[in-house]
Amino acid sequence: MGSSMMTSCHSRRMHLLALGCCLLFLMAAPASGSVPGFLRVQGTTLVDSTGSEVILRGFGLGGWLVMEGYQAHIPGFGSPSDIEAKIFDLIGDEAAEAFYRGWIQNYATEEEFGRMASWGLNSVRLPFHYRMFEPEGQAGIRPEDPFAFLDRIVGWCRNSGLYLILDMHCAPGGQNHGNISDSNGTARLWLDAANRKRTVEIWKSIAAHFRDEPVIAGYDLINEPVLPSGHTSAELRALYVTIRDSIRAVDANHILFIEGNWYASDFTGLTPAFDDNMVYAFHRYWDAVTPASVRKYTSLRATAKRPVWLGETGENSNAWFTACVRLMEKNGIGWNWWTHKKVATTTSPFSAPLPDECQRVFNFWGGTAPEPAADAAEAALLDLADGLRTERCAFLPDVVDALVRQPSDPSAKPYAEHVLPGLIPAAEYDMGEPLVAYKDSVSLNQTGDAGGAAWNSGGAFRNDGVDLEPSGDGVTAFDVGWIDTGEWLQYTVEVATAGVYAVDFRVAALSAGGKLRLLMDGAQISATLNVPATGGWKNWRTISDTGLTLAAGTHTFRAEAVRGGFNLLSLEFRLVRPAAVGGRAPERTLPMAVETVRSDPAGGGFRVPFRLSAPGPVRAQVFDVSGRSVRVLRPGVFPAGRSTLEWDGLDGSGCPAASGLYLIRIRAAGRAVTVKLTIQR
Repeated sequence: MGSSMMTSCHSRRMHLLALGCCLLFLMAAPASGSVPGFLRVQGTTLVDSTGSEVILRGFGLGGWLVMEGYQAHIPGFGSPSDIEAKIFDLIGDEAAEAFYRGWIQNYATEEEFGRMASWGLNSVRLPFHYRMFEPEGQAGIRPEDPFAFLDRIVGWCRNSGLYLILDMHCAPGGQNHGNISDSNGTARLWLDAANRKRTVEIWKSIAAHFRDEPVIAGYDLINEPVLPSGHTSAELRALYVTIRDSIRAVDANHILFIEGNWYASDFTGLTPAFDDNMVYAFHRYWDAVTPASVRKYTSLRATAKRPVWLGETGENSNAWFTACVRLMEKNGIGWNWWTHKKVATTTSPFSAPLPDECQRVFNFWGGTAPEPAADAAEAALLDLADGLRTERCAFLPDVVDALVRQPSDPSAKPYAEHVLPGLIPAAEYDMGEPLVAYKDSVSLNQTGDAGGAAWNSGGAFRNDGVDLEPSGDGVTAFDVGWIDTGEWLQYTVEVATAGVYAVDFRVAALSAGGKLRLLMDGAQISATLNVPATGGWKNWRTISDTGLTLAAGTHTFRAEAVRGGFNLLSLEFRLVRPAAVGGRAPERTLPMAVETVRSDPAGGGFRVPFRLSAPGPVRAQVFDVSGRSVRVLRPGVFPAGRSTLEWDGLDGSGCPAASGLYLIRIRAAGRAVTVKLTIQR
């Protein structure tokens, strides 16, 4: 890269951080093996060592070794080097190095690799910066350290049964003019022969190290190249062929993944194929999910007689995700989603928190706030890095469900357990495609990030077309807003006690005119209720209907906007009269009383003693102080008298909840009680 991009001091810092962080992972890789031999090309498919066809399905680890500003909400985004310079200038060398150590250490763990495998995935793509392999200015850091780091990741993949694709995301000089390649605004890979020579050398060293490692599926040689004006596809092909020659001199085993020009979309000049073991890797974002949209890649496969692979995609709604995966699978094309974790996101399985103090740092960088004190900025950035830990991230099950289950299973699946009597947050509608789990007027974005239709006007909590936003309510954190006529939400619910119920809808509207009704198993069971003007979109009022007869068992409820123009917060079902048993109606359930919460030092959790005056169902849910649901405790029917609810301190994804204040909301006998507890780790 040119000197205008960074000072020599910052060059030293970037390499020191990239390699120094690797020292955290110098443990020997586990020795067990579960990947069935080298993956290889056979005609237009991929096969393993047994000859069985393999469709690659996986996530990219974007943001780990190459920090992209948009993933952390840094104003103006910026290249990895720009971000690094800002951090060093603001908090100094020692603190900045601590930040990057924390970032690298916390971004991904072996546990997360195992979880991805448990979802049914079989691969991960690891973007790296070429400076990982640069030795200059590395006092005390051995050149082999990056391989110690990568060996560790190989061990994680081996234990989890995942293939690993190594992706040069930032090539020497920058392979395109954007910040994603860490360029200085010009793609100098194509202007300087020394940059191309260094690219070839790095790949040869990688191939020499991993030539006998079957966990490595292959090498993604150059991410999203964009040739500058005046340069031709012949130059791209020539560089690929030179890299191939250097790799094949030491490694005959691994697949070469070849990306096209113009961000991996244009493969002009890259046919005919120039290696027996190569795959054409294309990328796609924000386009229509139609057979025509993939035809040029299936045609490329047929013409070149080599497989094609969707090496990077995502950043859209769940509906788009499902449609895209279904289209790829129908055409026998593997896929890799971007990316498995980001800061304050709805489009990845894991969302790390963006601390308020860190946002103030970003506002300073964006020119909208004064410079923070160095110690405050250091604490904020360290908190940002710490927030990448799995236990501090929110897990988004709807994203995983859209990618893994829904392409082959069109049914709806409960987002959370809902047991009646009890309260159902409106945002906890079922997981599934539009017109299966919900109906919304806009459910995906086909036309682009800027100026296109937004799939979720609120941009919060979940990644569907449903418009969700923070509610301002102290208990139910998110509401459904921007409701149009004809839209609906479906909830799969377990009715624990048959009987006559009342339903309370919490609504808000600037003006009257909205109409709402409730259906059960496809039939209307409530009156069509008028939504009044409440004086504001966050001024919640209750509208109710009584006399709803509900049978015990599993049912689907649908809240439908007969006429839109209101927000919906929750639906609460109150048992008015249990169903008659033996010709006589039992006594009405009486209220409960909750005693003092007690910690369980041995188990690391909490016990909540309570009393019921009569036997009945109990539902409990754990929230953090922002109102986000952390865990729905298993519902049950408890006897009269004293009982105990237990929370083991784990969130809904099975990870320990972070230190902080939590609320447990318990509903039983037509009454709701919220108790507070604190976790200190």
